[in-house]
Amino acid sequence: MCSAALVIGCAAFFAFHTANEDNEQAFIPQPPDYNDATMWMNVDGDSLGTGADIFYVVSTWEEDWTTDDGRTSHYADVWNPTHREHMAKEMHKAAAYMSPGNRFHAPYYRHTTMEAFLTLNEDTIANRARLAMDDVCTAFDHFQAQRDKTRPLIIAGFSQGGLAVVELLKHIDDETYSQLAAAYVLGYKVTPDDTLQTKHIQAAQGETDTGVTICYNTVKDVKYIQPIIASTCMGINPVNWHTDATPARLHDTITVTLSPEYHVLVVSGYSGSEYRPYKNFLNVGDIHSCEPWLYSECLQKNIHVRATEWRKKHSLQ
Repeated sequence: MCSAALVIGCAAFFAFHTANEDNEQAFIPQPPDYNDATMWMNVDGDSLGTGADIFYVVSTWEEDWTTDDGRTSHYADVWNPTHREHMAKEMHKAAAYMSPGNRFHAPYYRHTTMEAFLTLNEDTIANRARLAMDDVCTAFDHFQAQRDKTRPLIIAGFSQGGLAVVELLKHIDDETYSQLAAAYVLGYKVTPDDTLQTKHIQAAQGETDTGVTICYNTVKDVKYIQPIIASTCMGINPVNWHTDATPARLHDTITVTLSPEYHVLVVSGYSGSEYRPYKNFLNVGDIHSCEPWLYSECLQKNIHVRATEWRKKHSLQ
């Protein structure tokens, strides 16, 4: 069972570092400047001023790459047009269903490459993700300083972006947390240790609670759980918003059932064949790549529901 206690957030843990990794001289791309509008995708779909502010963090798009002088980089380069194009694809796709009725904001950041996760080593992932999470925390602080704080806040992210959501919940102060309608960890885990590091991670129990974390991971069978990604201590079914094994019907043909033991979604009637297996690591019985897209209609509706509930509680409806 998850529990929570307040400690210092992610700022210290995810401080900037330039230490060599794996005994090689790694290349660290130049940091983003979040005062520069080109470091953001911003979509204002809230013409009535009654929606939420959404801070979205993209997933992992890059593999290790080599500079012209032969140095390996473990990070996306926010100044590299190709890397930006990759991140923008996901931003556009997420904004297509998250921005209507809301203000959508997504930062470009130096996400760590797939090779970190392919090690299946928690320490390596944590070490390499420090730089990426520092970018996200910096971007969020800039976003939070600019936005109208009488509006409900939604934080969402997919895969490495889901990791970023967890770290942001550790990073934010209590005042910011009071503005949170919901946080969506799509296709990543929340661990018991995460919940011990902050009181801001509270598992969603239904469709309408606020200040909560929605977490889910999708598999065809629990035997396909990838622990480094999906060994989680909380989960909820985004189709019927149950935390028990009550099955839900999606798109008339797909059955989605939460495993209360493993806190993952087990689907039948859906192959996920549009997502190719990746290096025998993802999409090999899990359906990791589907997470923000398969349930997009459910998520779109739920963002509105939780933002509306937040406004009711804060007498802003």
